[in-house]
Amino acid sequence: MATQRSSVLLAGLLLLVPVLLGSAFVEELDDTFMETTEPEEIWLIQFYAPWCSFCKQLDPVWHQIGSELRSLGSPVRVGKSDATVSTGLAKEFKIRNYPAILMLKNNVKFNYPGSRTKESIMDFADRVSGPPVRSLSSTHLFQHAISHRDVLVIYVGATSELKGNLTAAAEELIVHTYFFSASREILPQEVTLPSLPAVLLFKDGTYFIYDEEQDGDLKSWIKRERFPNFFLIDGYTLYAMGESGKLVLLALLEERHLCEENLRYKHLVEKVATEHKDTYSRKFYFGFMEDSSYIDGLIMGEALVPSLMVVNLSNDGYFLPPAPIETELQLLDFLDGVLDGSVEALGGNGFTQRVRRFLYETRMTLMPVFRDAPVLGCFLIGFPLAVGCVFCYLCIKNRPGSADDDEDTPLLAPSMQRKKKLTEKKSD
Repeated sequence: MATQRSSVLLAGLLLLVPVLLGSAFVEELDDTFMETTEPEEIWLIQFYAPWCSFCKQLDPVWHQIGSELRSLGSPVRVGKSDATVSTGLAKEFKIRNYPAILMLKNNVKFNYPGSRTKESIMDFADRVSGPPVRSLSSTHLFQHAISHRDVLVIYVGATSELKGNLTAAAEELIVHTYFFSASREILPQEVTLPSLPAVLLFKDGTYFIYDEEQDGDLKSWIKRERFPNFFLIDGYTLYAMGESGKLVLLALLEERHLCEENLRYKHLVEKVATEHKDTYSRKFYFGFMEDSSYIDGLIMGEALVPSLMVVNLSNDGYFLPPAPIETELQLLDFLDGVLDGSVEALGGNGFTQRVRRFLYETRMTLMPVFRDAPVLGCFLIGFPLAVGCVFCYLCIKNRPGSADDDEDTPLLAPSMQRKKKLTEKKSD
């Protein structure tokens, strides 16, 4: 029995070690932070609230990030701040949601747009802490960059106006993807460039060359093309895909049990994305989701799983197949119907939909509060109602009333009022 108790105690201590070590490398920040930090310092900061369940889930991951960045010799310092206590610091960075993650570099704020996983946040820290455009000086470095990143943008050529435009775009879009510069000799021979300088975007095992006449603004082109053509999509990524201006065909799958029906939908979408890329890639992204909570909020209900749908993130709209889809041809007909308008668009961001979405999001926000902290939930609902009732009572009570009998008499027409005055004068 003693041996078993000792084993449990040892296991508990081993679990606490990473957290304790990580705590040494995560600094608690308060309202004096902006006064004491130096401009050359690079900070990765998390803003949290004590009652936020997502913040509690992120906390052990955050300490692991602090420990790992320190062990790698990264110049990035890791901190966190209680936004309900250090309200001045939260206001300085315009914090609205929790947990909020950002990087401060050269007094410029970079908001983190990705999922709350250690790998994604570490990648963000590495990407933003370095220069906006990194140099690839050898073929080996090029192969390493290609093999370790899903999407990257490379400038090829000497200094030019195009490189200046890319650098300007990279300073904003570095939060999303990597940017590199290289000479023509660094690229493989199979990469064909019609002219130099050039901007290439590598993804899905191939590359795309920027054409100003066909693709328009460089930054807008990168926003449109910076996602893989087919990949696993989470809620954070799907929200960010709204900037691309493309529609997204989704296969909604069960999170843990990929049964035959789930796999059939996934493979069907992947096949269309691969074999019909030239036809649909300019209008659509393709992917699958194993967590439909974001879609539940979009449709304000529970999404059917497994199923297929097209999402229009530019206006919070979506399209559902008018009939069950069993074959590749039926899926292609569905996509064509979305493009030509024959498939009905649902949702949207009209006034009625916004009111419905506000009520839905309010209900979904308050439900966990009532479940985890019923007293706080009652206060959040009861206090505004009580203030409103008191305000209405005071308004009614202080409404101007009848001061004398003359105010109770009905108003006379102007001609009758003049006759009344003449009669009073004669009687006098």
